[in-house]
Amino acid sequence: MVPTRELDNELLAVRAAELYYEENKTQEEIGSLLRITRWKVGRLLSEARESGIIKIEIVHPRARRLAMEHELNERFGFDASVVVPRERDDVELSDRVAFAAADYLVGMRPRTHRLGVSWGKTLHLVAQALPMGWGQEVSVVQVNGGVSHSSSPGQAAATATMIAHKSQGNATLLPTPAIMEQEETKRALESDRSISAVLDLASAADTYLFSAGPASATSIHVQSGYIHAADVASLQRKGAVGDVLGRYITSEGKIADEELDRRTLGLGLEHLRQAQRSIAVLSGVEKHPVALAIATHGLATVMITDEDTAAYLVAHHPERHDS
Repeated sequence: MVPTRELDNELLAVRAAELYYEENKTQEEIGSLLRITRWKVGRLLSEARESGIIKIEIVHPRARRLAMEHELNERFGFDASVVVPRERDDVELSDRVAFAAADYLVGMRPRTHRLGVSWGKTLHLVAQALPMGWGQEVSVVQVNGGVSHSSSPGQAAATATMIAHKSQGNATLLPTPAIMEQEETKRALESDRSISAVLDLASAADTYLFSAGPASATSIHVQSGYIHAADVASLQRKGAVGDVLGRYITSEGKIADEELDRRTLGLGLEHLRQAQRSIAVLSGVEKHPVALAIATHGLATVMITDEDTAAYLVAHHPERHDS
């Protein structure tokens, strides 16, 4: 049986919380109404928060889940994480994650001087969300091919150019397809002096910004015409969980299809693993498996994502299942 005094304190805490948060009374006014000191009101409100009677939620579209960020950093060794709340407003989740990534880039220290960027819908949203003057004359270089086979060409170039323009910097583009039909074609392009110069510049970036796509028909590589539904099915059979820099990887962080990878033009995954700063930006249930592969196999030093993806990462951390 709950002692009467303890029950009285709990009821007082509930009433104090109602008056403070719902009726906007001051602690002094609450003390007068409940016939207790304002110091006890403050103690009751504190105890109410600790016991779960009061739950405070920040619902602004740019709100963050700080406790979950700390947990991601601790479990996966990220230098930093940004976690936005799950969707509860009129702002699309992908847009809120893009805004969070833009905010991170604005406040990032040390500042980047040479930023290597991949491409896709998520990174284009980030580019759009960046404010003018986000950086200081940043040299932006495209790290993997992105000339589309589809009817909507130019997104890769537009993304890199926009990011550079908004810092009053310059963009160096990689004007090639992401995946070639023949390995010989890819080798010939890589040996071209103008292409190799871009790749050399990309490999010297101090920061990389990338997203990831699922191993499904919704992949940007399917929509861009690089691969087809049959290719996706084959990749899935080989254990692919998604693509990073256009390279399809397994849950172990390994290349799923070596032959396809040999036809993929751009930096390899080792550049992300060796980078002083590599920023992954991704959201949505479909990307959970590839997010986990990125997190557990050293492909990112910074993770920017949504609350449900972060919860998935924590729940599937290898140590939770090895213990």
